Amino acid sequence: MTEIRHIVFDIGKVLIHYDPNLPYQRIIPDANERAEFFATVCTHDWNIEQDRGRSWADAEALLISEFPEKEAHIRAFRKHWAEMVPHAYEDSVAIMTGLIDAGRDVTMLTNFAADTFIEARKMYPFLNLPRGVTVSGEVGLIKPDVAIYERHAEDFGLSPGHSVFIDDSLANVEGARAAGWQAVHFTGAEKLKADLDALGVSA
Repeated sequence: MTEIRHIVFDIGKVLIHYDPNLPYQRIIPDANERAEFFATVCTHDWNIEQDRGRSWADAEALLISEFPEKEAHIRAFRKHWAEMVPHAYEDSVAIMTGLIDAGRDVTMLTNFAADTFIEARKMYPFLNLPRGVTVSGEVGLIKPDVAIYERHAEDFGLSPGHSVFIDDSLANVEGARAAGWQAVHFTGAEKLKADLDALGVSA
């Protein structure tokens, strides 16, 4: 078994909850209308470009030019972003902090807009505990592109073969493996403990 020397956590849906529907249940009460809005206006593909580094001003302007009648709803995405991340997964956070306390090398690698990540760090101080973090919106690279894993390994001096990445997205897990890392698909804290234990990492 290859020794695990570096443990790398994703953040959204691994350490903190994320659901854009939360504020929009109030903003667009009708479920069908809300689903249509996310399918055609503030889509996943639109939002991911903010994670890649596009400014919110540019992102909003792009959509407002196409959907001027939806301006208030479009601007609500950034305005009410904090409501989309209402709580941490305490059991997952306990695993991460326990590994840090045990002297393990822990870093984070996340698809996150640069400015909202600053907010997240204020909301959730445990995000400041690992040795460091690669934020997609700051480096202009995004998971599952192999380049962001290579960037993280280079910036933090990781040996890819001795690194394990934890992410809720199977595509991002496969991206890490393509970069030569070991990786586990996060579905819950208990399974994460078992997966780490199988790799020789006691959590």
